[in-house]
Amino acid sequence: MIFLYELVQVAEHTYYIECPAKIGVYEDTDGVYIIDSGNDKDAGRKIKKILEQKNWNLKAILNTHSNADHIGGNQFLQKRFHCTIYSTPMENIVTENTILEPSFLYGGYPFAALRHKFLMAQPSQTQNIADACLPKGFEILSLPGHFWDMIGFKTPDNVYFLADCVSSETILNKYHISFIYDVKKYLETLDYISTLQGKLFIPAHTETTENIASLAEINRNKVHEIIQLLLSLCKTPSTAEELLTKVFNHYHLVMDASQYVLVGSTIRSYLSYLIDEQKLTTEIVDNRFLFHTIE
Repeated sequence: MIFLYELVQVAEHTYYIECPAKIGVYEDTDGVYIIDSGNDKDAGRKIKKILEQKNWNLKAILNTHSNADHIGGNQFLQKRFHCTIYSTPMENIVTENTILEPSFLYGGYPFAALRHKFLMAQPSQTQNIADACLPKGFEILSLPGHFWDMIGFKTPDNVYFLADCVSSETILNKYHISFIYDVKKYLETLDYISTLQGKLFIPAHTETTENIASLAEINRNKVHEIIQLLLSLCKTPSTAEELLTKVFNHYHLVMDASQYVLVGSTIRSYLSYLIDEQKLTTEIVDNRFLFHTIE
């Protein structure tokens, strides 16, 4: 059994810290790089404790993307270790201005119930991942779709950290709707990771695996299931809000403020994808913006 915030060694120089959003660790000759930093200051404290126990110097934090549960420990660790934080320019904008995440999800200034650590981390200072001096053999992977410009990493030990590319079959069967910003790019990313060959694959929110292709297929099938559901629902012209309620009811989900914006944003991304694929059209009737399946 692996315990929460346990350091797990998976290769000669590659580790991960078990937590709700797995944190990667790569040991270099003069320090370590961590991949993401957990969801809050407490996660940062636990990472600090592990680093001190191992007598490791923290060289840099490599953020896969700017979701709050991946950057929440940044500020604490940066203040304690004076380390550089790297990611892609678009993700860095959100990491430095964290109010942007709940604002983007809600589509306006977020009310108090959305301004919490799970959607809005403490801000931290960042630099472009393109300028990072990474260990020899360390690779950056472009993994768009889940969020703006998400990336992953391959360590010289042939271990892949894949961030939020995939969810487990258990989670998909329970919650059904995983957050997706760009459905087309997300499907392309699933195709891409299915071609990868490695010693081990470490997604952020599910178990490690030696076979990422089968997990990618499970996630791909769920995307196509939701596409077919929306096409069926839109045979009756409906607003986005009406569709959101129908999707929640279909999957027997329970809505709260966070799920309203997370699932709502994802459903709108699906609608955009289906419009671009010429499977849906839109019309305005009595000041209602309607989505309608093209028969």
